[in-house]
Formats: sequence, structure tokens, C-alpha cells
Amino acid sequence: MTQTQTPKSDLGGRFTLPGTSLTPNRLGYGAMQLAGPGVFGPPRDRDEALAVLREAVDRGIDHIDTSDFYGPHITNQIIREALHPYPAGLTIVTKIGARRGADKSWPAALSKAELTSAVHDNLRNLGLDALAVVNLRMSAGHHHPVDGPIEEPLNALVELKRQGLVRNIGLSHVTPGQVQAARAMTEIVCVQNQYNLAHREDDALVDGLAADGIAYVPYFPLGGFSPLQSSTLSEVAAELEATPLQVALAWLLQRAPNILLIPGTSSVAHLRDNLKAGSLRIPPEQVARLDAIGSGAEAQGSALPRNG
Repeated sequence: MTQTQTPKSDLGGRFTLPGTSLTPNRLGYGAMQLAGPGVFGPPRDRDEALAVLREAVDRGIDHIDTSDFYGPHITNQIIREALHPYPAGLTIVTKIGARRGADKSWPAALSKAELTSAVHDNLRNLGLDALAVVNLRMSAGHHHPVDGPIEEPLNALVELKRQGLVRNIGLSHVTPGQVQAARAMTEIVCVQNQYNLAHREDDALVDGLAADGIAYVPYFPLGGFSPLQSSTLSEVAAELEATPLQVALAWLLQRAPNILLIPGTSSVAHLRDNLKAGSLRIPPEQVARLDAIGSGAEAQGSALPRNG
């Protein structure tokens, strides 16, 4: 019997993380939604969660974003069950700096002991000897990044890199000032902040990192938890015969060459829809109209539709 091969998707081209041999496709996958409601506890459908991961890799995705505080522990355990031993070329990026409370809260966990424990949790639950990229997440418990000292937790992560447990360091939920301070201490390969059509506070940071060849990875690229109904987005999507979510992702790919996407979903059908964004090209006139969303009245206090 002839086995049918899953067609590979156009994943937006490749980007090389600075100072590394890692060259992931620009359209990746975020694993946060593989846990249960509120990113806590087991998924509603574990078999579907496993299927999503396997489909993603079969379609050519080679960049998975995760954290051991998703679940906690559960998302990483599902990744290991679905994909271990991992295929050559797969880059798993994780993050540390928060933990989960019994009430599903996200308190900070930035002491040296907590960061060290978090790295070992990620290693154990993913089944790895070293982590390819670890993002230091600051400002836990805050909706927006809050400026403050980054040196002490970053020094702890640099020490874990010296020990060979972490190969590369990134940042998450940080201010431009924290990015500057971190880059003075060690090489930073990526920055992960909230950014999408409606949330454009990081425009200057995106451009500055692009000039220096550092990846920018927007979380909630499809909006996260607070939906926006944008008439402009819907109109452009209709004109391009695409969905609003596909247009939102394609806009990010065209926004800057250093943007790497990690849209998340717990559905194989939604995953396939998301991947179509990699081959969608938005003409300049529509790009200009979409650009106006972030500065217009439509964007006030909202985000894009969540994709589950």
C-alpha cells in the first residue's frame, strides 16, 4: 500500500537566529492551548492535542514555543509523547520566570533557585539534555511589560548557559530598556512580546531588532483572550478570499523579516487554516488599510479574534 505524504506548507521562509545554526521557518506553532482551560490542567481531548503536534511537524513546522508552566508540566509532557525522539531540525523554545498557583494565577518565579528548577523541569518533561532557546519572562502578573532590573535573573540564566543546560537566551514580556540592558550582558537571539494588528506598541522595537538581526516573536498574534471585531480586517479578508485570522498572520509576516510567528490552537482544522497564511500575499493598498487598524478607533482596548 502506498502511504500518502502530508503536503508541506509554505511557512514564510526561514530566519537564522543570531550567532546560531538555528534557521527555523518563520511560521511556527505555539503550544500554550494544548493544556486545559485557563492553560491549566489536562486538555479536553488529549488525542487531538497529540494529533495537532504531529500534523504541525508533518506540515513542515520546525519551531515550537512552549513552557513548563503551561499546565503546569502537561504541555511539555504532551510534546514529548507526540514527538520524541524529536526530528532533526526541530527547534523547541521554552520560557521561564513564572509559575502557576493553585488558583491558576501566574506569579513571578525569578529567583536563582526558581529559574534553575524551571530549566530542569523543562529538560525532564521534554526529555532533553539541553534547551535550544530559553526565554526569560519578566513582569509576571502584569498585562504589559513593566520596567525594572533584569540583571539578577538574567545572570542566573547565563550561568545555566555556561553549564550547558541552555544553548541560547531570549527575552519575553520585556520593555525596550530591559532588552538594551540584557544585550549588554549576553547575546539575545529573540524577543517575545505581545504584538498584532491592534497592539502596535513595539513598532520601534521590532524595527530596531530587525536592523540587528534579532528575531521578534509576537505572542497572541491572533489576539489572545480579548476579541476585536475589525470591519477593515474582515473587508480585506473577503477581498483576498481568506479568513481574517489568515490575513492577521500574513500581515505580521510582511511587517518585518525578523518576525517569527507562533499561533496556537488545539484543533487540527484550525492549524491547517493558520498555515495557509504562509502563502498569502497582501498587496500594498490592503497593507496600508490594515496598518491603520493599530492607530485607529477600531483598536482601542481590543485585540484580534482568538483562534482555539
